[in-house]
Amino acid sequence: MLVNGKLGNLISIRDRGLLYGDGVFRTLRASNGRALHWPLHYRKLQHDCAALGIVCPDVALLSAELNDLLVQHPDGVVKLIVTRGEGMRGYAPPVQSMPARIWDVSPMPGYPADWARYGIKARLCQLRLSQQPRLAGIKHLNRLENVLAAAEWDDADIAEGVLLDAQGNVIEGTRYNLFMVRDGALLTPDLSRCGVAGVQRERVMEWAAKHNVPCRVEQFGLAELLAADEVFLVNSVIGLWPVRELQSRTWSHCPVAMQAQKGLAHALD
Repeated sequence: MLVNGKLGNLISIRDRGLLYGDGVFRTLRASNGRALHWPLHYRKLQHDCAALGIVCPDVALLSAELNDLLVQHPDGVVKLIVTRGEGMRGYAPPVQSMPARIWDVSPMPGYPADWARYGIKARLCQLRLSQQPRLAGIKHLNRLENVLAAAEWDDADIAEGVLLDAQGNVIEGTRYNLFMVRDGALLTPDLSRCGVAGVQRERVMEWAAKHNVPCRVEQFGLAELLAADEVFLVNSVIGLWPVRELQSRTWSHCPVAMQAQKGLAHALD
């Protein structure tokens, strides 16, 4: 682990990321000494820092720290946290602050290989996401909704939970962005009021545009999701997983998901 460029795992008890979740993060995959899609992750980091008024660390600095980590940890899951830094007591951010940079590397999770090929079993979460347009799409450190949703089950056969907002709109998984296929077109939830807009979501939309697959961002509910021809989930660690079961609905054939999965795997930059 690196904290502000130094080996270690200690941060100040006055760091606002710890006190208030005042920060953002990115999670990416390292493979053979390469950080996959690092430019896209940095672009998202810049966007999210700007949305919170946090000074984003320079790309050259972060890239150098990342490269040092990859020498020692060429494979695994890399997490970068940027907080607003230290501050005194109180919610109001300091007029001037020095952002903190925290890097961590973990082994790749040991998921069953069949999940990528044949799909996963998912469940509907009871928790409903609150709406806050100011924070919508941002991968900020306030993830208690996801924590509580993920705590709703301990069945190892269930790989993920699907989250709705308070109005019943489908938003995402607890850790993944979501797509459904209807009549050959991709649909992904509108994240303008809540949810996280991940790098892999962006990559799927770019893949669809490149291959002339219609792709729309829309509001839709659970009934529409369960009536879909296909459903799949994406994030930067696993890539793409089809969903084979949700509620009482099952899917056994996911040709569009398989095409997108292959396309994402081949485009590594």
